[in-house]
Amino acid sequence: MPVYDLNGKVALVTGAARGIGYETARQMHLRGASVAIVDLDVAEAREVAERIGPRAIGIGADVTDDGAIMRAVAETVERFGGLDVAVANAGIAPPTITTMRKMPAEEWERVLDVNLLGACHTARAALPQISERGGQIVFIGSIYSFANGLLASPYAISKAGVEALGRALRAELAPLGASAMVAYFGWVETELVQQSLDRQGGGKTLQDTLPAFVLKRIPADEAAAVLVRGIEERAPRTFAPGWWRYASALRGLLNPLLDRRAERDAQIAASIREAEELSAGDASAAG
Repeated sequence: MPVYDLNGKVALVTGAARGIGYETARQMHLRGASVAIVDLDVAEAREVAERIGPRAIGIGADVTDDGAIMRAVAETVERFGGLDVAVANAGIAPPTITTMRKMPAEEWERVLDVNLLGACHTARAALPQISERGGQIVFIGSIYSFANGLLASPYAISKAGVEALGRALRAELAPLGASAMVAYFGWVETELVQQSLDRQGGGKTLQDTLPAFVLKRIPADEAAAVLVRGIEERAPRTFAPGWWRYASALRGLLNPLLDRRAERDAQIAASIREAEELSAGDASAAG
């Protein structure tokens, strides 16, 4: 038996209409949990809930709206009688992969609004139930929680903040018999990754700065399986692919070396200039 049996529990997953969120909700439902599928598109959330099964409901909510997430939690509690697991999965990548000085301010700030403040709103709304029922809050981090965020600074900042929030809440919830977990993912084959890396020039430029083995992608269902297993184990953190745990553990040694390379490597410098040129071209075409 797992340490934390999901059978009979109630879970809420944001950004659950597709990708990791969908697979996480589906796999928890298969383990006997009732799930609330929360997504910006209410029609899609309801369609996904019907597809997952009878113990699933679809709720429309924008995670940047604190009141909307409060209402989503209240609806979940009213329908299922409580809330045991909240997965703050909703997230976006910047539409333009480029430097901070070239990225439109509204794009830069929107990433933090969704990824970081959205996670805060989800946690704040769920905390009363999680605390009372000895449940768990789950945050979707990234290798960017600890890796250099060149050409993707708002995403890296948001994921570093999510990591800090998860660590703090795990300590704060421990006296109450509840917990928090951070999941660190590398490249997962999702719409977010495809839109940011495959469908724009800056994304392809970013890939040129990274070793091929780092860029290897895993399917969303594999990432979700690791996440759900971490929930069942009440783990403080989980990684997919698993080898990233070693990079995280050694970040104090590796990061200064990798930062130094990022500052001095001619290929990286050329890639940064190329990304700026491509984003300028994209902006001119849009105008």
